[in-house]
Amino acid sequence: MISFVDAYRDGYGVEPICRVLAIAPSTYHAHVARRAKPETAPARIKRDALLSVEIERVFHENFQVYGVRKVWRQLLREGYEVARCTVARLMKKMALQGVIRGRRVRTTVSDKAAPCPLDRVNRRFRAPRPNMLWVSDFTYVATWTGFVYVAFVIDAYARRIVGWRVSRSAHAGFVLDALEQALHDRKPVSGDLIHHSDRGVQLGFNRWSQHQLAISFVAASKASAGVCQPSVFRGRALSAAETAANSSGPCLLKSVPFGKY
Repeated sequence: MISFVDAYRDGYGVEPICRVLAIAPSTYHAHVARRAKPETAPARIKRDALLSVEIERVFHENFQVYGVRKVWRQLLREGYEVARCTVARLMKKMALQGVIRGRRVRTTVSDKAAPCPLDRVNRRFRAPRPNMLWVSDFTYVATWTGFVYVAFVIDAYARRIVGWRVSRSAHAGFVLDALEQALHDRKPVSGDLIHHSDRGVQLGFNRWSQHQLAISFVAASKASAGVCQPSVFRGRALSAAETAANSSGPCLLKSVPFGKY
C-alpha cells in the first residue's frame, strides 16, 4: 500500500488515497519517516533487515538450493538465534525458494478457447437435499509404491464421496469411471443434478461434464481456472484416498461416507 500511495500521491494526494484504501494517513507518514531515518524503526524491523541479509547470503552460498529448513539450521550453526517460522516468513518475502525433489505436477491445465459450461454454482457449495450438487476433481497422493492420481465425486449435501477411482496416470478413463460409479450407486433423477468441476482440459478431462450430460441429462457447471474446491471437500477426499491407497489389504471401490443424511 505504501508503494501505491507513493506512485499516485502527486496526482491525487495522500489523504484521498488513504481514504479509499481505508488506512490512516498517519500510518503512511510514519512509514515515510521511518524510511528517511532507519534508526527509528522498531526492533523487529531492524532484526528482520539483519536476518534478511544473512538468509540471502546462506541461500546464494549454497547454490540457491537450500529451503527453509536447511537455511534455518545453517543460521543456527553460525550462532544466529532465530525461529524457523521467521526464516520461512523472510524467505517468502524475498521470494527465495529451495529446490524441490521430483517434478511439479499440474492437475489443472486450462484452455480458454475450449467450450465451457456456465458456472451454475458460483462458490455456493450447499444443497438442500442429496443428488442436487456434485463436486468433482482429481489430485495426486503419495503411497508406499509411489504417487498415484485419485479422482473423486462428492455430494455437497452430506459431504459424502459417492464415486472415486485411483490410477497410475492421469488419463480420462479413470476420471469417467469415478463419475459412472457415482451415477450407478446414487441413480439421480434426471434434470435435478448439477455436476461442478474445474476447467481442466488435459488428457480429456474436459469431456467429464459432456460425458455426464450425454448419459444422464445432468446440468454441467465449471469453475474458473485457478478456483479450487472448498478445503473440506478436498481434505476429506485426500484423507480417504491416502487410507485406501496405503491399505495393505484389498481395496474395494465403494462409496466412502463422511456424513449422514
